[in-house]
Amino acid sequence: MFSASDLRKGLKVEIDGQPWVITDFDFMKPGKGQAIYRCKLKNMLTGNTTDKSYRSNDKIGKPDLMDKDYTYSYYDGANYIFSDDDTYEEIEVSAEILGNQVNFIVENMQCKILLFNDQPMEVSLPNFIEKEIARTEPAVKGDTATNVTKPAYIDNGYEIHVPLFINEGDLVRIDTRTGEYADRVKKA
Repeated sequence: MFSASDLRKGLKVEIDGQPWVITDFDFMKPGKGQAIYRCKLKNMLTGNTTDKSYRSNDKIGKPDLMDKDYTYSYYDGANYIFSDDDTYEEIEVSAEILGNQVNFIVENMQCKILLFNDQPMEVSLPNFIEKEIARTEPAVKGDTATNVTKPAYIDNGYEIHVPLFINEGDLVRIDTRTGEYADRVKKA
């Protein structure tokens, strides 16, 4: 259990059997009486937000959250299958949980999965991946203004915007958190 004085931005708490994360936090000490802790909370399962206030002697539940290392194995047509690095047990993760990250996942990729009551809630991929450009238009001569980009597509059809000097077959580094081009990778 957490006490109200433990509350801070980013802390994960359990309210009514559901995990919540504190997105904003404010402390107020009136002239008389107990301190008030005001929190904006976001439900980690549904994404709903709410405001709650706590007094200094209130207790808040601690969620049963666990981060574990997994290796991505394969896609079975409905779910993405990950293998536990220690026990080799498999866990299924839906495309809804992965969201936009499905475009960056590759076989044998090391990932961290956040579990709530042994159910996957969130998948953390490595910050950067390297992918080959499958299709892009050649640069137009004379089009050299600063920060000009062009669309390019990786093997699964995901579109990123890259600088003009990137060509088909080039290896690029993509930031999995934003889905944007980071830099070109030199070939050995």
